[in-house]
Amino acid sequence: MTFHTSNIRPEPDQVLLDIADYVYDFDIHSDEAYQTARLCLMDTLGCGLLALRYPECTKHLGPIVPGTVVPLGAKVPGTPYQLDPVAAAFNIGCMIRWLDYNDTWLAAEWGHPSDNLGGILAVADYISRKSAAEGGAPLTMKNVLTSMIKAHEIQGVLALENSFNRVGLDHVLLVKVASTAVVTQLLGGSKEEMINAVSNAWIDGQALRTYRHAPNTGSRKSWAAGDATSRAVHLSLMAIKGEMGYPSALTAKTWGFYDVLFNGNELKLQRSYGSYVMENVLFKISYPAEFHAQTAVECAIQLYPEVQGRWDDIDRIVLTTHESAIRIIDKQGPLHNPADRDHCLQYMVAVGLIYGELTADHYEDAIAGDPRIDMLREKMIAIEDPRYSKEYHEPDLRSISNAVQIFFKDGSSTKKTEAAFPVGHRRRRTEGIPLLEQKFAANVATRFPRKQAQAIMELCLNHQKLEGTPVHQFMDRFAL
Repeated sequence: MTFHTSNIRPEPDQVLLDIADYVYDFDIHSDEAYQTARLCLMDTLGCGLLALRYPECTKHLGPIVPGTVVPLGAKVPGTPYQLDPVAAAFNIGCMIRWLDYNDTWLAAEWGHPSDNLGGILAVADYISRKSAAEGGAPLTMKNVLTSMIKAHEIQGVLALENSFNRVGLDHVLLVKVASTAVVTQLLGGSKEEMINAVSNAWIDGQALRTYRHAPNTGSRKSWAAGDATSRAVHLSLMAIKGEMGYPSALTAKTWGFYDVLFNGNELKLQRSYGSYVMENVLFKISYPAEFHAQTAVECAIQLYPEVQGRWDDIDRIVLTTHESAIRIIDKQGPLHNPADRDHCLQYMVAVGLIYGELTADHYEDAIAGDPRIDMLREKMIAIEDPRYSKEYHEPDLRSISNAVQIFFKDGSSTKKTEAAFPVGHRRRRTEGIPLLEQKFAANVATRFPRKQAQAIMELCLNHQKLEGTPVHQFMDRFAL
């Protein structure tokens, strides 16, 4: 029997059309979304500047060919580099993700929508410098904030009910898709060109989560998003040059994304695209910890005064958590590097109990050698509370609950210390904003002299002035 496959080119998949219509036709009217985007911009860049203290991060930065300078290229904040937008997107994406210390989105799929800022800033800076040099009008930081809101929304809405991690794919797939969409628009591409570019993002080689899980956890998780957002810029530039797209990239039988990589399932969209994700995004304000552990570390630090000097008296430590935390960061056995440690629930809780704080330095070898950490890890039991898991997914709640309780050999115990919402949650936004601003100021001060740091702070805290600032002038504030 002979089977014939139709070679009639179909209309683009609805997922592609919906993304294009949103990016090109939807106007953002939410003041909350723009204010939150400004905070996200500050926090993301601040975390990138802090990462420049770590040689394992900075070894990845700079041009691909040493010494290359692109006169109208994009600048990399906190460095002397000025690069083509593809390389700049990787540099910025790598540094802002290195410490895993800024915004997070938790749903069926997890991720960090601020990862898209690598491509957005690189392209917006490049376009602005080129336009200004040619006597045209540069893009402003409002264009950047708008693109951030839309990239957050695409990544976050696609993540709500679609678990790519359950089929072994890493969430940076969504960074590539979202960045490709908004970057094509920034570059002046047409809606058709954007559809072509995004179709290529879906059929591109997708990263496996191998580097995020035992026994292979490693530093690629810190540059994977930079790789994704730089690839997005490359695909966008190709589409604008006329490179074709693939209209049924997701739905094509046998060869499309659904059949090859998603077990034949179609993507589910819980809600239409708007500004929901930016408004509800989670900030890592207190601790550079994988977000599912934020409230666990908070609980551990509350218990810190009760356990000092009593390490040998502890019988067991019960960590009550939610299903996603157990699946991602419940980890036994040796931890081989900082990337391994900052994705281990037990390690982070142990540091909080021992030191009463948790900073990026606590993941380095000097602290990891403290024998008390592994001693406490061996006493820990992680259990799921079904209520925590249920409330984690509820759209109007979106809790990230954890509890810690310590039992001593004499039969006594601490109270069960519980926290549902970390400081960076929307429900604690009023409490969190001053702390986020303090965190940004401290991070900026690690890289720039006082006068330059003060000028950066004054601009970023003035929302109206920031929105009207040309992108290349904003980036010049962060240059060395």
